[in-house]
Amino acid sequence: MITQKKVEETVCQIYREAVINLPEDVKNALKTAYEREEDKTARLNLETVLENIETASKSGIPMCQDTGLPIVFVKLGNVEVENLYEGIRQGVARATREVPLRPNVVDPLTRENTGNNLGKDIPQINMELVDEDILELTVFPKGFGSENNNALKMALPGEGVEGLKKFVLETVLKAGGKPCPPTVVGVGIGGSSDMVMKLAKKALLKPVGERNPDERLAELEEELLELVNNTGIGPMGLGGKTTALDVKIELADTHTAGLPMGVCIQCWAARHATAVLKP
Repeated sequence: MITQKKVEETVCQIYREAVINLPEDVKNALKTAYEREEDKTARLNLETVLENIETASKSGIPMCQDTGLPIVFVKLGNVEVENLYEGIRQGVARATREVPLRPNVVDPLTRENTGNNLGKDIPQINMELVDEDILELTVFPKGFGSENNNALKMALPGEGVEGLKKFVLETVLKAGGKPCPPTVVGVGIGGSSDMVMKLAKKALLKPVGERNPDERLAELEEELLELVNNTGIGPMGLGGKTTALDVKIELADTHTAGLPMGVCIQCWAARHATAVLKP
């Protein structure tokens, strides 16, 4: 039995890890971007980002004031868990107190803050059933400077791959410097309107620099990354070669009459952390 207390402790622990220490793949991509940039302003912005990351890690404080909306991805296998839902909720509330995290969760109409990052249907929990003897928890604190620049399009099948490329590029251009580039761009293809946005967000959990195992999607990721970086938006929107560190794609089959497209943009602080629990 995996206890509720163990779930709470784990969620609190990985939340702390996520907001303080950036994953190595993201840090390495930022360092590479700094080395290849020729524009002085772009290099200065990337240098500042790298210093920020190091300071946060050494000081044990969140790397960004926006510690995000609490989103938790769960893979539930053949294990017995005591009150998983409440364990996750209490883990988020505990992290809010102990890390601490900025209380970001409000009523969407009254704007009243709940004070503990809990609310109606928040934290957002995405559940996936797997045939393994594990419980995997991934915390993904999503800042809204980037989240506000996401986009959905219910395209017609005839728009095809070229229509997808155009939509991704238009979304990035519209976002400009608002999502604090260099970004990671998650792209969802297929499913339904709600599913395609979840696919785009799930894509952001993939390692930066690692290509999709599906060859056609790997080629599309590389092509989109080149198109995005050719916009010249650059770090913090002030010009340069690096508008995005990577483009990641998730695909699902869809209805014969549609071609759902989703774009989820992640700022340079591509924060997430995972823990695997076993009985």
